[in-house]
Amino acid sequence: MESSPGTTPLAGVRVADLSRVLAGPYCTMVLADLGADVIKVERPEGGDETRSWGPPFAGGEAAYYLSVNRGKRSCALDLSQPEGRALALELCAAADVVIENFKVGGADRLGVGYEQVRERNPTVVYCSITGFGSEREPSGRPGYDFVAQAESGLMSITGPEEGPPYKVGVALVDVLTGLHAAAGVLAALHGGEGARIEVPLLDSGLAGLVNVAQNALVTGREPERHGNAHPNIVPYQAFETSSGRIAVAAANDGLFRSLCSVMGLEELSSDARFVTNAARVEHRGELVPVLQERFREHSAEDWLTDLEAAGVPAGKVRSIPDALDAAAAAGRPAMVTVEHPTAGPLDLVASPIWGATRTDAAPPPLLGEHTAEVLAELGQSPEEIEELAARGVIGTRDVSAGS
Repeated sequence: MESSPGTTPLAGVRVADLSRVLAGPYCTMVLADLGADVIKVERPEGGDETRSWGPPFAGGEAAYYLSVNRGKRSCALDLSQPEGRALALELCAAADVVIENFKVGGADRLGVGYEQVRERNPTVVYCSITGFGSEREPSGRPGYDFVAQAESGLMSITGPEEGPPYKVGVALVDVLTGLHAAAGVLAALHGGEGARIEVPLLDSGLAGLVNVAQNALVTGREPERHGNAHPNIVPYQAFETSSGRIAVAAANDGLFRSLCSVMGLEELSSDARFVTNAARVEHRGELVPVLQERFREHSAEDWLTDLEAAGVPAGKVRSIPDALDAAAAAGRPAMVTVEHPTAGPLDLVASPIWGATRTDAAPPPLLGEHTAEVLAELGQSPEEIEELAARGVIGTRDVSAGS
C-alpha cells in the first residue's frame, strides 16, 4: 500500500538544493519523491540552465528541466550579491540537507561551503557533487556527464564492435551520481549526527562499470566492445526477427536449454562447444549466427509468446513512446500527471520506488515561484521581500498573475 503524503519516509526533512543541471537535481527529486521539502535555489536571471535546454518545451519550460525537478520549490537568489549569499546561508542553516554542485571551492567562495554552513548548523548533511573529486589534480576541473563517460572508460565499451566509442543515449553517469548521492544522504540522515559527503561523476562512472571493470582488473586486458551482446554471458543480446528486434537473456545453462527447445535446436544444447556458459562465450562466433538465422524465420510476437511460455527472459526492443505505452497497458503506468501552471496537465515519468513515494507530487516549479514563501519562512517581512526584489537580490514569480 502506498504511503500518504504525511507518512512518506522523508516528511519533515528540509533540503536546500544549490545544484543545477542533472546529477544534483536528480538526487533532490528522489528526495522530494520520498517526501522531503526541497527548496531549489536558482539565479534570478535564467535560473537552472536546463530551463533553456530545448526544444522541446511545454508551457515555456524545457522538457529537460521538467524531467528532474518535480516536487520542489523554487527560490531565486542572486548569490553574486552579499545579501543574496546571506539569505542562502540562512536557508542552509535551517535545512537538514544541503546539496551543491559548484566547481570545487565555488561554494566556499559564495559563503555556503561546508564549514560555513556547519558553523551555523552542526548536524547538517552536506553533499557535494563534483566532476573529478576535490582531491584530484587539477583542482576544480569542471565535469559534465559526456566528459565523465569518456574519462571513465564507459564510452570505450559502448557501441558496435567495429567503429568508434559511443556515449550512452542518456546522461547515465549523471543519473548514477544522483542515485549514489541520494543513498549517501539517506545513510547520513539515518546516522543523525551530520556528515560531509562528496560524490564525483568520475567515481560514479567507474563504479557503474561493475563487472566490466572487474574483468579488466582480473585479466589485465582492455575490455572489448560487443555492441548489444554481453561480455560474460552468451546468448544475452538482441536478435533480428521477421518483424523487428528482440532482446534475449539466456543467462544460465538451464535457460539456454529451454531456448534451444523453443527454437527447435535441441542439438545445440548437447554440443560440447555450447553446453556451458564459459564454452558459449568462447565459441560465441559459431553459436550466434545459428541462432540469428533461426530467429529471422518468425515474427517477434511469435517468438516472445513461445519464449515467455518456456520461461526464457526476452523482450521487444521498443521505442520510448512504445515502452511507456506498454508499461501502462501491462497494468501500472510509468507516468504521473501533474497540473503545471503554464503547461497545464503534464505527464512526467514516475518514481520507480513503489510504496514509499508521494502520490501528490507538485509540478516542477516556475523560476522564483516560491521565493516570497520561502523567505517568509526565514522571517523576512513582506516589505523586506518587496525591497529585495526591487533591488534584484531575489526574483519572484506571481503565478496567479501570470508574471
